[in-house]
Amino acid sequence: MENREIAIEVKDLSITYKSMKAYSIKKNLLKLKKAKLKEFQAVKKVSFNLEEGQILGIIGKNGSGKSTMLKALAGIFSPDSGSIDLHNRSVSLLSIGVGFNKSLSGRENIILSGMLLGFSEQDIRQKMDEIIEFAELGKFIDMPVKTYSSGMFSKLAFSITAILKTDIMLIDEVLSVGDQKFKKKSYKKMKELISDKKRTVVIVSHNISTLKELCNQVMWMHEGVIKKMGDPEPVLEEYTEFMK
Repeated sequence: MENREIAIEVKDLSITYKSMKAYSIKKNLLKLKKAKLKEFQAVKKVSFNLEEGQILGIIGKNGSGKSTMLKALAGIFSPDSGSIDLHNRSVSLLSIGVGFNKSLSGRENIILSGMLLGFSEQDIRQKMDEIIEFAELGKFIDMPVKTYSSGMFSKLAFSITAILKTDIMLIDEVLSVGDQKFKKKSYKKMKELISDKKRTVVIVSHNISTLKELCNQVMWMHEGVIKKMGDPEPVLEEYTEFMK
């Protein structure tokens, strides 16, 4: 087997959330310094490498650190310690509710999202019709995104990421949104996108059959650490057994 370049390198990554309980805010409004900040370590000293072209599925129960890991890879969360190196590759995160300005129209959000992904306005405008056609939003494309249903929202998010292709695609449970027809269409498009040997993909999902079908590696996260990582079949089997 040929030696592939490393696309994603994660070393000793730790991410901690600080949260303040609502009642303590009211109680401590005048003496905020005394308010106890509750710390929750979502990711604890995680390390792994992913070669270019690999498709990694991340599974784990709620609160295991999966989405935090994805958002850290996307650059939305900064590590408290450790490092993430994407080796100068472009990256996009497909996750509902990330990166849209709700008061702008769908069309304006395509430009905004594309520029945030690092594309030039000219590149985005060239792909605009294709994105709009794929999203199937009709006249809503020129209405503010705040008027969209969650299904319309996800159609637009999916279309932008699917048509403006990046080197690394991060996907958070998005494959299950939208109506049945769009679900089929997006699943087909997803399979086509990830079959590109140069594209590296990380998918967070609870759907075992999706991960079995799409991924060539699975990482099982549990309470902020990697419990197991390897071929999908054995890892998913052990996870299913554990969750019983």
